[in-house]
Amino acid sequence: MSHLDEIPSTPGKFKMEKSPFIQSRMRWHWQSSLAKLTFWSIIFFCLILIFFFRSPSSNPLLQDPYRRSLRTYNWGGPAWEKRVRSSARVRSRNGFSVLVTGAAGFVGTHVSSALKKRGDGVLGLDNFNDYYDPSLKRARQELLERSGVFIVEGDINDSALLMKLFEVVAFTHVMHLAAQAGVRHAMENPGSYVHSNIAGFVNLLEVCKSANPQPAIVWASSSSVYGLNNKVPFSEKDRTDQPASLYAATKKAGEEIAHTYNHIYGLSLTGLRFFTVYGPWGRPDMAYFFFTRDILKRKSIPIFEAANHGTVARDFTYIDDIVKGCLAALDTAKRSTGTGGKKKGPAQLRVYNLGNTSPVPVSNLVSILERLLKVKVKRNIMKLPRNGDVQFTHANISLAQRELGYKPTTDLQTGLKKFVTWYTGFYSGGKKAAG
Repeated sequence: MSHLDEIPSTPGKFKMEKSPFIQSRMRWHWQSSLAKLTFWSIIFFCLILIFFFRSPSSNPLLQDPYRRSLRTYNWGGPAWEKRVRSSARVRSRNGFSVLVTGAAGFVGTHVSSALKKRGDGVLGLDNFNDYYDPSLKRARQELLERSGVFIVEGDINDSALLMKLFEVVAFTHVMHLAAQAGVRHAMENPGSYVHSNIAGFVNLLEVCKSANPQPAIVWASSSSVYGLNNKVPFSEKDRTDQPASLYAATKKAGEEIAHTYNHIYGLSLTGLRFFTVYGPWGRPDMAYFFFTRDILKRKSIPIFEAANHGTVARDFTYIDDIVKGCLAALDTAKRSTGTGGKKKGPAQLRVYNLGNTSPVPVSNLVSILERLLKVKVKRNIMKLPRNGDVQFTHANISLAQRELGYKPTTDLQTGLKKFVTWYTGFYSGGKKAAG
């Protein structure tokens, strides 16, 4: 039995003898332990140095494009501030001054253009990431610049940039459309969804809640939040606790985060659940877009089927109808009630479906494109993969109709015709690469 076992568990009952043997042994244990601790501390410290400084390519802080992006944008200075103020200047009576995040994106470009056209002040913000071809985003940027909209190149996670923008311009509204989109990409790069859709949203709200005055915020949620819900059409009152993808989970998290900032800080927040938006200047990762590309290249087109040959359908919503819903949400948004980060009273909190209410089987989408492109399509019937896609979406828009006056007017045939006209013009003559 060790001498340590003779020490009673109750303190104060036993006085250890101060024999030379015990003191010598304790001193040896202490010195030995100290030497081991020192040795392993040095080894651990050396490993840290090697891990961080062995080469730039192996440094995880430099490898992470999301962290790196915060240090690669140039902004600031008198000329830059002048462009910011000019773009955000209101040119109509009772107009808004709106910060549009994700302004070089599909929906962001169309919303920014519509706001500017009616006389609102518009300032864009976009990080021009390479989730899809950045040249398309740059082309949208050129389009907006011709109408007087300046897009600041930066990340919504950059607090210093956001605070500077609010210092230069007292925005009345924020149209938050910046996000990492796409259901399937989440399986390849999950971190990008947390970075943009959760951390980025929180960072934006942090700046907004401290702004004086606080802006009213309209932001893009998604129909994906309905996940595995089988009740159709999807209503805002339906359950949204069964996400089928990480993308859906981050958008659902965004709705809960919005509730929190509304409750604590008095921010006015309106979430818009978009249903499969399509149209000119669209996203290359969307089915209608890459179907068009592949049909023109005479490639076979995958048509997914659910279990038991079930039909896969989407509530395709034309971009012009979505823009009308976005502007209506801005126009009906009430002021935030906080100042200096402190809530002064109850604030508006809303969520709306923006869809077309007419789900169309994906096979019908392909048939329409076949007729418009005048190319015979080779169909490849496949089982719906378990990658986050759901079998169908169908929007109940009665709440948006009642409170926003939202009324979609473009059917899929008409909308796809406009898209094909744009696509063939934009990618004609080999001037652009469609991917």
